[in-house]
Amino acid sequence: MVAIQGFGYLGQALSSAEIVATMFGGGFVRRGQDKFVMSPGHYVIVLYAVAAELGLLSREELANYGKDAALLEAIGTERTPLFDLVCGSLGQGLSGAVGFALSARLKKSDARTYAFLSDGEMEEGQVWEAAMFAAHNKHRMGQLTVVIDANNSQVDGTVTFVTTIEPLVDKWRSFGWRVEEVDGHDVSALQAAFAKGPAAPEPLVIIARTEILGRMKSIPSTADGHFIKLDKDLERAVLKELEAALA
Repeated sequence: MVAIQGFGYLGQALSSAEIVATMFGGGFVRRGQDKFVMSPGHYVIVLYAVAAELGLLSREELANYGKDAALLEAIGTERTPLFDLVCGSLGQGLSGAVGFALSARLKKSDARTYAFLSDGEMEEGQVWEAAMFAAHNKHRMGQLTVVIDANNSQVDGTVTFVTTIEPLVDKWRSFGWRVEEVDGHDVSALQAAFAKGPAAPEPLVIIARTEILGRMKSIPSTADGHFIKLDKDLERAVLKELEAALA
């Protein structure tokens, strides 16, 4: 998809591929029953890829990714398929997810809500307001699971360069959340973490530590992981590495 125009959000797909594949391929997000919120809209490419593997999207649609008037936009909007909510400005997703979770609780529904956030969004105050609300003992949204792609990357550089958000584990726990910290490229660790989702009254946050280039050796470390330019030589090198890993 990124190769169609030679640039795009490949880094985000590489850092979150195992996370999203586990959520949907592992059966944790139940299609038609649970809610899924994508807070950073430029991450939608990863669910397009997963959906095509699961037969939820045709591969023909992938060929139009990012083109004018295409169904599959490079940055998701309110008309993006597969998601219950895709946000625009960063930091909004958890608030929307809290709304879904509160609605389910008031309806006495067993529907779960999953929200995908990026670590750069932890710089937004709205995230922490929503986190405080969700864990309040009056609300106790145990059916809410948040996963954070902690890849230490944002548009202006590394998250650690822009501002300090650590210690994430201690901060979320102090807000009353159950916390799991895992290697976000380890499918078994992700499966174990997601399996703990609806097991307690408190909401769960999974901090998935990842790398913006997905540990790919063919992409030079000097590449801008936030928005990768993929010329033909790099495209061939990336495909060769991926195909070798699948062999």
